[in-house]
Amino acid sequence: MTARISERTHRRTRAGSEETAISDHDAQLLRALHDEHAEALYAHALRLVNGDRQRAEDLVQETLLRAWRHPESLDPRRGSVRSWLFTTARNLAIDAWRRRSTRVGEVFTDDLPEPPEVIDEAERAVEAWTVAEALNRLSPTHREVLVECFYQGRSVAEAASRLGVPPGTVKSRTHYALRSLRLVLAEMGVTG
Repeated sequence: MTARISERTHRRTRAGSEETAISDHDAQLLRALHDEHAEALYAHALRLVNGDRQRAEDLVQETLLRAWRHPESLDPRRGSVRSWLFTTARNLAIDAWRRRSTRVGEVFTDDLPEPPEVIDEAERAVEAWTVAEALNRLSPTHREVLVECFYQGRSVAEAASRLGVPPGTVKSRTHYALRSLRLVLAEMGVTG
């Protein structure tokens, strides 16, 4: 196990950055760090990831890589090296758990999804006719503001410019036009 972590750490540091080469001193430091703390760190990592060996190895690898990138934190005058390694491993495990918990997991089911609803062209034509008839029953100012904003897809400012009225007028006309449209549709027997 420790040889595997050592090899993975060495491989990762070689592949991690084209510009960064491990000096002999860094390699010796990393090897000494690994030899002295890897087994205890691996046991700690196993507890952190509930016995998942692969994730524990990844955690040890990432912790040792952080130690290599931040050799100043390994100064014994700053505190115990092992406690720094354990704390770093714990923080990495928490970060990984948070990343996993924010992802939406896949949903597995034996049920087939519902088939898409078939669009009835006749029903669609009747709805279009009904809406057109309701629009025709509105006042010309209400009809034109709804056509500009909803059917032409223009913003309030664009509709105001095309209609030659202030934006506030477009907003209030739209409000009252929708209210009138609901009433007309209700008179025509359309509910919902």
